[in-house]
Amino acid sequence: MDDATLGVNMRKILIAGVLAALAVPAAASAGTTPDPNSPAQQCRAERTAMGETNFKNAYGTNRNKSNAFGKCVSKQARSQDANTDNAAKQCRAERADANFPATHDGKTFAEFYGTNRNNRNAFGKCVSSKARAATEEQQQDRLNAARTCRAEQRQDAAAFRAKYGTNRNKSNAFGKCVSQQARAQS
Repeated sequence: MDDATLGVNMRKILIAGVLAALAVPAAASAGTTPDPNSPAQQCRAERTAMGETNFKNAYGTNRNKSNAFGKCVSKQARSQDANTDNAAKQCRAERADANFPATHDGKTFAEFYGTNRNNRNAFGKCVSSKARAATEEQQQDRLNAARTCRAEQRQDAAAFRAKYGTNRNKSNAFGKCVSQQARAQS
């Protein structure tokens, strides 16, 4: 094989490899919808409810608050991990409870939570349903808190900053308000 033929073959292989690499992510994401419980989706919803400026003030930690979205996603991911850990503890306790059928229409733990032919997925279904419910409740609490704070902020912005702000220029007022309101709701 001469050098020209070898060069053409190498280019064809390289192009085929690049096209294959590009096709894999496209095929993986085709037909899928974003998980509404993903940390990123939760943060997008909060950013919409709060407004960009309030969102940055609530989550941003650097000088220009440009890291707010990443900080929010990180916080939501940690919260989801904690929800999953708590759900697993709850499900272990339910599975070990001898009185479970008495409080669940006579169904065993496996029958109540299981969905496949032999109900072997019961524990996983229990954990995911409890973790999802906890995450959704926390998300709703934060969104309600953000709406409440935004309404209060619109009434009198200066009084709002004075009431909730704790840093030098009171720019953290919205985040402090949301945190306080969300804690009160849960």
